[in-house]
Amino acid sequence: MPPKATSPDLPPYFNIDPEAAMAQLGAPTTTQAFAEIAQACAGGRDDLASRGMEQGTARTLRRFSTWEITRYLIPVATGHFRRVLKQNPDLPQGTSETEGGAKWFTFDEVLRLKAHFGQEGSKAKEYLPYRPEGLPAKMVAVANFKGGVGKTSTAAHLAMSAALDGYKVLVIDLDSQGSMTSIFGGQVTDEWQTVFPLMARHYARHLRRENQRRLDRGEAPAPLDDTLTDALDVTAQDLIQATHWPNIDLIGAQLNLYWAEFQIPVWRMSGRGWKLWDALTETLQADGVLDAYDIVFLDTPPALGYLTINGLSAADILLVPLGASFLEFDSTGRFFDMLHATFGSIEEAENIAARALGRAGLQFEWDAVRAVITRYDGTQQAELGALMQAYLGSVLSPHRQDFTALIGQAGEQVQGIYEADYRDFNRETYVRGRETFDATYAAFKQLLVGAWARDATHALEKAS
Repeated sequence: MPPKATSPDLPPYFNIDPEAAMAQLGAPTTTQAFAEIAQACAGGRDDLASRGMEQGTARTLRRFSTWEITRYLIPVATGHFRRVLKQNPDLPQGTSETEGGAKWFTFDEVLRLKAHFGQEGSKAKEYLPYRPEGLPAKMVAVANFKGGVGKTSTAAHLAMSAALDGYKVLVIDLDSQGSMTSIFGGQVTDEWQTVFPLMARHYARHLRRENQRRLDRGEAPAPLDDTLTDALDVTAQDLIQATHWPNIDLIGAQLNLYWAEFQIPVWRMSGRGWKLWDALTETLQADGVLDAYDIVFLDTPPALGYLTINGLSAADILLVPLGASFLEFDSTGRFFDMLHATFGSIEEAENIAARALGRAGLQFEWDAVRAVITRYDGTQQAELGALMQAYLGSVLSPHRQDFTALIGQAGEQVQGIYEADYRDFNRETYVRGRETFDATYAAFKQLLVGAWARDATHALEKAS
């Protein structure tokens, strides 16, 4: 199939061809690949060395102008957009801030307009993003155990980009610092409004099954304490809160979530058969979350603890942000080394028992793993970025997320670039700031579309 024609005026995330995306996706990533990535980072690190080298409050989402909608959100000419609204008075008509001024629309109204164009508009244009029917949401973890690499910012902007594209998004904050929760205005009073009770519920259900086996053997059951008993009644829906984005929901975090890092190993010691790395995945599946959303973004703590392990094992796509610096490249290589050691040890321990029982072994697998350079300054870091690309190859996304004045100003206000009113900036600054994040999203969407296309292909092959 020839590639879809894309107008040079359209942002790069429109008209990504699923078959082309699938062809470029590459093979699924296994645990062993982490060792190869870590080794590549080690080689690059040595080469570099030789060269000397606010807390969340209630928030509202701004309105979007006709110019923004037709340039970034719905790929139609402005004149045609206005004609469609005039011909369909039941559609949102927008409001003007001044007599005869430009029309502005809430994002709820934008989503209604996208749906209308998706149903009534030209089938040659992508008004609604690619999403195969019958497949679950894709889970995306953004992780690195080095702080300050743009992890939360990258996850937040990807979530907003996907929402602007028309996907229904759930953001799960696994970091007790709660920065992602603040960005989306979440209100979390204690650990019972975080993922903690989902982890506890998973262990409690494991313990109940074990107790039944004990009773069958004539042994006394292990007691469930108040925490585990209470957690049995908690579902993911109890924790999900709406945000000021109509198609982004949140499971937030706060400082008490860190208690999970101490409690989980206690449960693990008491229940050796508990597969703690499956806790998040299985509770979300059981509660229907993966059928209710298109994409689930997991913002992980800057450490390889139990919450991060759950986020990484749940993820279909893993993104690892890092800056183009020696220290961050070095640290990221060590991060991949730790991923290899951690997941490799889980696989080895599980597979010893599996082999003894004649069962299939455990192998973790990710649709795609990509490192992403953030805060990039092409005038200062071009050589270093090229060297990192040479060592990491396809693991390092070829797109480098530039740092612009817009990024700095938006960050100071604890908001995303897409939440900023372009009238508060120089138009050129706004367009340039958007371009780098639009390109970041386009690179991510290429992975997303390719992974879904591969899943859809496999589903068809199984059905035939």
